[in-house]
Amino acid sequence: MAKSYLVLEDGTVYEGEPFGYRSEAFGEVVFATGMCGYQESLTDPSYKGQILVMTFPLIGNYGTIDDFHQSASVHARALVCSEYCREPSDMYAGKTIDEFLKDHKVPGISGVDTRDLVIKIRNGGTLKGAITEDKDSIPDLIEKIKASSAPSEGNLVGEVSCNEILEFDSNKEITVGLLDCGEKDGILKELRNRYNVVMFPYDTPADVITEYRLNGKKIQGVQLSNGPGDPSHPVIQKTTVVTIKNLAQQLPLFGICFGNQLTAIAMGGKTYKMKFGHRGCNQPVMYDGRVYLTSQNHGFAVDEDSLAGTGLIADQFNVNDGTVEGMRHKDLPIYTAQYHPEASPGPQDTTFLFDKFGKVIREGRL
Repeated sequence: MAKSYLVLEDGTVYEGEPFGYRSEAFGEVVFATGMCGYQESLTDPSYKGQILVMTFPLIGNYGTIDDFHQSASVHARALVCSEYCREPSDMYAGKTIDEFLKDHKVPGISGVDTRDLVIKIRNGGTLKGAITEDKDSIPDLIEKIKASSAPSEGNLVGEVSCNEILEFDSNKEITVGLLDCGEKDGILKELRNRYNVVMFPYDTPADVITEYRLNGKKIQGVQLSNGPGDPSHPVIQKTTVVTIKNLAQQLPLFGICFGNQLTAIAMGGKTYKMKFGHRGCNQPVMYDGRVYLTSQNHGFAVDEDSLAGTGLIADQFNVNDGTVEGMRHKDLPIYTAQYHPEASPGPQDTTFLFDKFGKVIREGRL
């Protein structure tokens, strides 16, 4: 039986069995706690540059179909699991997870003690790693991993954002802009169900958005999407952050995940890299006196103390660790969510935030 190895920068090596596409992969090793939704996670642009570890012990027990895609391709660099299912349920039909990864040229490794691996990440923090089938190369590979840059040091947003303006006119009452930092198709779907949508590349200047017309209809509000990497990256600071800063005085804004972090930075706040982040479908968020179960995928968070004097108020918090999960502006029609109200995968408890966007646009206030 062929062997594959997950190698970490601290020298730890996990042995397993290769599946999917047979190749090496490098990335930041992160874990997600969802019991399902592996296809949505793999195709989520926010996983760009990462080796995804699934904590649920059996992955691939239902087929992969196009309906579950969150983008046109797989963005995770590799998949790690305890066991993958070779004969999935025929509930959705579709392809096996092995076939799916092969189609997208993404390697997988199974048979890994994911419990031990997740404990290591939780205790020590996120690590860089690689997958290889060449056992003899492991000593040199460890040194290569140590010397390599973290994926978030690159402009990952520039790799996943659309390259041109895209229009979706559904003859709705309200027209909104979507600033694409690596949007999930679930977000676009929720917006299109309610509004006409114009999707803009991440580095679009504010005046292009405010002056744009979709069949004569102006942009009335802007949704700031999710995305991969560090929100304080220099390229993002010079482009997207400047755009948001300029839009804030002109249009209602609704930020999701990366968009939440960018809003904080644009208004004068700060973000920080979390020890191991939140990734999964069951993160509890306290909001307006209620606890909502949410879908999340992020490795950075907003520094609540840095919001003093910005006009932003943190009004949502993670029940597990107290991190900021959402904000509102005390004067401007701006609100955010660190989690994913569109789910895809996960609970749909907070889809009302998309309806709230229309209300804020109509009334011009929160």
